[in-house]
Amino acid sequence: MPIIDKTCQFVEQKLAGDGSGHDWWHIYRVWNLAKNIAEQEEANLLIVELSALLHDIADWKFHDGDDTKGPKLAEQFLIENQVEREVIDPVVEIVATISYKGAGVATPMQTLEGKVVQDADRLDAIGAMGIARTFAYGGNKNRLMYHPDEKPVMHQSFEHYKKNTGHTINHFYEKLLLLKDRMNTGAAKKMAEGRHQFMQAYLDQFYEEWDGKA
Repeated sequence: MPIIDKTCQFVEQKLAGDGSGHDWWHIYRVWNLAKNIAEQEEANLLIVELSALLHDIADWKFHDGDDTKGPKLAEQFLIENQVEREVIDPVVEIVATISYKGAGVATPMQTLEGKVVQDADRLDAIGAMGIARTFAYGGNKNRLMYHPDEKPVMHQSFEHYKKNTGHTINHFYEKLLLLKDRMNTGAAKKMAEGRHQFMQAYLDQFYEEWDGKA
């Protein structure tokens, strides 16, 4: 499908060189996960694919907290490529609402396609891949790997979450370990189980090594 190929090229060029864990290969993995889940859940594949490919086109974390830039850029790209309005609108809505916004903030998706893409994005944030991306992001932001005296914060608002500067291990408790129970689809819930258990085992090993016991 030409629009999918064009979108891949556009996103790959836009995110080339990113070292924060939000690069093209993150998009590629989310895209493949989303296609897999969409087939099992019988979602609209075109909307799912375009949303997965464009979901991080201008992530607020790298644009001074501006969460409107991504949806605007996605819409502009789709209009320029003459995509039908009935496809553009749900894609832009997904891009605008997909992000995690804090432990105390609900982020429900309005459509099956939105639920599929949100699940795919969250699956890539947990497990072995999620661990790797979390430390890549922490390094990119010059954050401490761990500080035993700095406890996790369960952010109750998106604005509070945006301002978070805590160490990387805290991010497991503030987000990653919460995602298993926030999956929307049956397919994603099954995949999340193993990834969640892997993170818990990793943290157990991390603390043992930190304390010099392993």
